[in-house]
Amino acid sequence: MRVLSGIQPTGNLHLGNYLGAIRNWVRMQDEMDSQSECFFFLADMHSITVAEEPAARIRHVRDMAAALIAAGIDPDRSVLFNQARVPAHAELCWLLNGTARIGWLNRMTQFKDKAGKNREGASVGLYVYPVLMAADVLLYQATHVPVGEDQKQHLELTRDVATKFNADFGVDLFTIPDPIIPKESARIMSLRDGTAKMSKSDPSDASRINLTDDDDAIMAKVRKAKSDQEMLPETAEGLAGRAEAANLVGIFATLSGESADAVCARFAGQGFGAFKPALGEVLVESLRPIRERFLALRGDDSALDAILQKGAARASAAAEPTLRAAYEAMGLMR
Repeated sequence: MRVLSGIQPTGNLHLGNYLGAIRNWVRMQDEMDSQSECFFFLADMHSITVAEEPAARIRHVRDMAAALIAAGIDPDRSVLFNQARVPAHAELCWLLNGTARIGWLNRMTQFKDKAGKNREGASVGLYVYPVLMAADVLLYQATHVPVGEDQKQHLELTRDVATKFNADFGVDLFTIPDPIIPKESARIMSLRDGTAKMSKSDPSDASRINLTDDDDAIMAKVRKAKSDQEMLPETAEGLAGRAEAANLVGIFATLSGESADAVCARFAGQGFGAFKPALGEVLVESLRPIRERFLALRGDDSALDAILQKGAARASAAAEPTLRAAYEAMGLMR
């Protein structure tokens, strides 16, 4: 079993990233046997589809590496690296552009969402983004890819590309990856809008809990989080139609390891004036160790670069046979 997943290094990790993905990565890493591997990468080559100063991009790569390690990713047990240090990603992407079809890419909803009304002004990189994602996965013969709702379509395209390449060139080169739908996957919403996902791109910092927020900032954001005037019900069923209330209860339940029903039962009949301080304390106690380790790691750029370089060397060694076989299958190398 070989698991692969990546994250764009655009700003700090927030609570939604941690509870929705990173905590599951750590769990998978910890449950791996000696014959299995986890590959986790920082998608800095994907990040060039967004305008960013070079110095900021480098800083964000280091920030994200420190945050992942602080959250529990162990670079001695998992392969942790950034894409740009492994040129095989770009090479295989170009080769797979000959297999991927425009019709497939035209159906990608994320391009439509991100390009908006200015599709003609969007970069080619944004359009072929899913092909690079396919290369990321297929390069390492990944057997399993953790996916959320917004990534299912891209994994389907990856499977289509792998199947077509194998058939077109009469090879059994690429492993067809299966999705991993985590048993426990939290969908954390904005603190300002319970119908929108917590996001790094939201212009309001009050909409999210960053893993680097100090105790006071966390408590302040929770106090100001949008809720409602109703009391908490005895069961989670009573939160129907109350998006912000359901989100806050869900965060508490996920961090405390309780069910939403159990949290509701504990605070039944109480308002958010009583609930929010308790939620703030749970957040503070859960995130403080991560923040403290992050700050310690982030103070040493050389150490972080060494970790990423070591991971890139391991990733390059794992990728080389697949890339060479792809060139050979296409008649580009003997």
